[in-house]
Amino acid sequence: MNESELKDRFKKFAIDLYTLTKSFPRESVYYNVENQLTRCSSSAASNYRAACRGKSLSDFIAKLAIVEEEIDESVFWLEYANGIDKKRETLTRPLIKEGNELTAIIVASLLTSKQRNIKLKSRY
Repeated sequence: MNESELKDRFKKFAIDLYTLTKSFPRESVYYNVENQLTRCSSSAASNYRAACRGKSLSDFIAKLAIVEEEIDESVFWLEYANGIDKKRETLTRPLIKEGNELTAIIVASLLTSKQRNIKLKSRY
């Protein structure tokens, strides 16, 4: 998967989570869930874009670490929403799967980048 495809996946994930939140009941518990899902999923998408424009390998790694946290947080809020009410599980299940896949991709990229950074630093 190339950078552009991954950017698109992150953006689609954020949009899909926003769309999901529109199905939430207008109850106080869901206001926080809606806010958190919208914020962390869009943050993951925007920080991935920023990572791709990183000024150095260290900058790239730092931004990817933020992406990892935000995408994992998105999965948490989806699971939390399921814990409140299982009615939307058919909608959240594929989103949780996608969030976990995106997390795995970022973790693998982080490991590779950190190893590369160690090798670069050991040369000097």
